Amino acid sequence: TQYSFKEVFGTLVVQKDVFDVVAKPLVEDLIHGKNGLLFTYGVTGSGKTHTMTGSPGDGGLLPRCLDMIFNSIGPFQAKRFVFKLDDKNGVDVQCEVDALLERQKRDAMPVPKTPSGKRQIDPEFADMINVQDHCKVDEVDEDNVYSVFVSYIEIYNNYIYDLLEEAPFEQIKPKWNSCNTPVRNGDFIPPQSKILREDQNHNMYVTGCTEVEVKSTEEAFEVFWRGQKKRRIANTQLNRESSRSHSVFIIKLAQAPLDADGDNVLQEKEQITLSQLSLVDLAGSERTNRTKAEGNRLREAGNINQSLMTLRTCIEVLRENQMYGTNKMVPYRDSKLTHLFKNYFDGEGKVRMIVCVNPKAEDYEESLQVMRFAEMTQEVEVARPVDRPLCGLTPGRRFRNQAFKEELARKLEMRGGPINGETEEQSASEIFLQSFPPLPSCELLDPNDDQTLPKLIEVLEKRHKLRQMLSDEFAKNVLAFKTTLQEFDSSVISKENYIQGKLSEKEKTIAGQKMELERLEKKIKTLEYKIEILEKTATIYEEDKRNLQQELESKSQKLQRQASDKRRLEARLQGMVAETTMKWEKECERRVAAKQLEMQNKLWVKDEKLKQLKAIVTEPKNEKPERPSRERDREKPIQRSVSPSPVPNAPPVRLRHRRSRSAGERWVDHKPPSNLPTDTVMQPHVPHAITVAAASEKALAKCDKYMLTHQELASDGEIETKLIKGDVFKTRGGGQAVQFTEIETLKQESPTGRKRRSSPSNPDPPEDAADSEWTDVETRCSVAVEMRAGSALGPGYQHHAQPK
Repeated sequence: TQYSFKEVFGTLVVQKDVFDVVAKPLVEDLIHGKNGLLFTYGVTGSGKTHTMTGSPGDGGLLPRCLDMIFNSIGPFQAKRFVFKLDDKNGVDVQCEVDALLERQKRDAMPVPKTPSGKRQIDPEFADMINVQDHCKVDEVDEDNVYSVFVSYIEIYNNYIYDLLEEAPFEQIKPKWNSCNTPVRNGDFIPPQSKILREDQNHNMYVTGCTEVEVKSTEEAFEVFWRGQKKRRIANTQLNRESSRSHSVFIIKLAQAPLDADGDNVLQEKEQITLSQLSLVDLAGSERTNRTKAEGNRLREAGNINQSLMTLRTCIEVLRENQMYGTNKMVPYRDSKLTHLFKNYFDGEGKVRMIVCVNPKAEDYEESLQVMRFAEMTQEVEVARPVDRPLCGLTPGRRFRNQAFKEELARKLEMRGGPINGETEEQSASEIFLQSFPPLPSCELLDPNDDQTLPKLIEVLEKRHKLRQMLSDEFAKNVLAFKTTLQEFDSSVISKENYIQGKLSEKEKTIAGQKMELERLEKKIKTLEYKIEILEKTATIYEEDKRNLQQELESKSQKLQRQASDKRRLEARLQGMVAETTMKWEKECERRVAAKQLEMQNKLWVKDEKLKQLKAIVTEPKNEKPERPSRERDREKPIQRSVSPSPVPNAPPVRLRHRRSRSAGERWVDHKPPSNLPTDTVMQPHVPHAITVAAASEKALAKCDKYMLTHQELASDGEIETKLIKGDVFKTRGGGQAVQFTEIETLKQESPTGRKRRSSPSNPDPPEDAADSEWTDVETRCSVAVEMRAGSALGPGYQHHAQPK
């Protein structure tokens, strides 16, 4: 069995190769303001959690995504609490003062603070986030500020729980039975489930979920690891640490542009872009007959399989709607997993799936189903363009502001001013303290000690003298500095006067340029008015041209339709004329043939009458006329012919077959295999016929006539055989058609049911016995070949053996 995927990784692939192909484009979209969803899918024990988290020394997709995000936005991050998430899946921008108050409030709280990047990393996961690739996004908007928020939830038994929530003491209580004692099987009451809601942009989010602002890869992964310890895992027959829930790690990136000065964030909520990357570690599908699950494990496996089945159903309905143009409702609400990511499946972001396959032979059937579903999901493509807000400010504001500050610092340094006052003040105080002589030991161990106190007095006197000297020097420096400031003020005043003169000249120049601008603006308005008039005239002409073109096209289309209707009508009339001509020709031929056959039968009957009269006249009157032909006919089985010979004074024809009027034509003898053989003397026989069990175009193309042998059960229980005949002709479409013309009926009956009008064994013949003899011949001849009108398919002949 073969399945096709966009990328296939071997068993020896490293995490970096998987990240570069699958997750790196999603991180780039996240920084560019687009949403993304990445989830791992496969049977239990196939390596989904390892692919997402990684192992010591080789981090998985999640730490690599975090590292790439912070490598890209590191120098452009906003301070904490500048961006503040609300409870409706939105984000607000706070001013620097509000953000500072929030930071002070957070620092004063007794609860544990969010881990910072300067703290020592937990050695339990330090190797996982030690990524040496330093991957980053190339095109990052440098005029924006960024903040990263993370949250971690799990979907367990179709309930949503917050793994970062600071739960109160004894959050999970055991269940109590009717005897007011804890249940022994270890069943506990789970914490309160979170609720899914839809925001104003029709995106789904978890209400009341803890969202932590992080500033580094280490801080974000420590938050993830704190929630990972709370995730539900269990030991099964197939996996020692089997995930019993679907975990979702959500990374939200808030970004907003800087103001025109490049210093602060633009205080406009419409300019904020909030993008989201969801990393989902799905629980593995499993069969209970293999895992030997019981109790809670069995209930967990049922909920896991049900949610995965709902995911598959949603993908199949989306694929059917896309391929066949249907509009079936996608059952997102059947599972919390699909309901949470409803907006992704509707096209609000990019979705990537990693299929993990276990090469064990025991997982063969389940792996086939997983790969079949994964291959089918590739055919689903739903994407909508994302419009980012335009701020309309000049790009490069941040670096221009930094360059201005550096240039200002350089100018101050050239003039002898301070560059960094805090550093100089700190260094001056250190120098001042170091210039004092060190204090001796002041510990008195003996009451008769007369050396410690004099030494201390001596050091303090030296310090006092040094301080007095430094204060005098400081006063001199202050006086010199005041003199310098006065000189600087006088130079600044002179420069201000010079600048004021220059400004007045520039203002005069600007006033002249403003007048010139006003004149040019008036001229521009006049030209715009003329252009507007010309545009309106051109629009009128174009509208007239368009109307005339539409009228011309409509009339040409009308003429074309009329011409095509005329051609169709002519073809139809020609076909009807040809069909009517052929029909009447055949009808005339049929009527002429029927009339000829009727006349032949009448001549034959008259010849028989004349023969009987001649026999009666020539025989003696006292003897009874003999009928040798009748006696010979009685000696052998009576066979009636379909059409007797019309030639007068000819010997009696053999009553076996009627000669067909189409002896020189080829027939298709259609005999269905369900027909039963009738052991009658009269059998249908058509020379030069092609016998078939089912009519085919190939056989009809070789012949001119068609005959169908049809059998049915008569009312008296005998088999009645009908021979349905017709003409074969070619249709205008190149096929073959059959027009039925006549029906022959062959029926077999018992001779005991017949009543003869005359019989040689009758002892008392009537007086006109002679008349009855030849009259009986006439009657029987007229009964043997009885002319009747045909069915609706055409004229035909019915042969009967019953007397009138």
